[in-house]
Amino acid sequence: MSEFPYSTALIVGTGPGISASLARQLTARGVQVALAARNADKLKALADETGAKAFAADAAQPASVEALFDQVTKAIGEPDVVVYNASGRVRGPLAELDSREVEQAIAVSAFGGFLVSQQAARRMIPRGRGAILFTGATASVKGFAHSAPFAMGKFALRGLAQSVARELGPKGIHVAHFIIDGAIQSETRPENPDKPDAMLHPDAIAQSYIDVLLQQRSAWSHEVELRPWTETF
Repeated sequence: MSEFPYSTALIVGTGPGISASLARQLTARGVQVALAARNADKLKALADETGAKAFAADAAQPASVEALFDQVTKAIGEPDVVVYNASGRVRGPLAELDSREVEQAIAVSAFGGFLVSQQAARRMIPRGRGAILFTGATASVKGFAHSAPFAMGKFALRGLAQSVARELGPKGIHVAHFIIDGAIQSETRPENPDKPDAMLHPDAIAQSYIDVLLQQRSAWSHEVELRPWTETF
């Protein structure tokens, strides 16, 4: 196993899928991990399993994000790796969408990514090292009918990731955006036995995040697309 170059990590928007798998893989490598979600109580089982610290935070609120980073720093030190997995989704015909719900969805998907990466940058720039990872989706590159708010947020997040990568890369901070192109397997969304390998497994996605974090800086990836080998594109 290669020596892992980071010792602390913060995952914002932690859920039972990609985030949980990533938390397990990071802690298995000896990384101290902080988990953040709006409802920290939902993180208790994962925190108990991995030894990670759990925090409550609203990614779309500047004061909440700033407080989160202060709390995490006190608990485990300044995070070397920051992963933004939070997103907002509202579905429905364009003419029938509630504008306030759309505003909130975009705030979580995109503005929250800005707030979190800004706080991360303020701590990483003086040290000249670190990594910021953003989780995107098929909607990062292709908008679907009845899913405009999700596409708007994910398109914006991708633009943010590209800008931040160009700004912070020369400062020694690895920034990468992951396009998760396909359905993700879960307990509530099991794989169809008649279509093996047709869904992405969260452990496999997390492994790709780990692989990117292990990259030598002379050949950093700044965007990675992940999709089942059976999927057409």
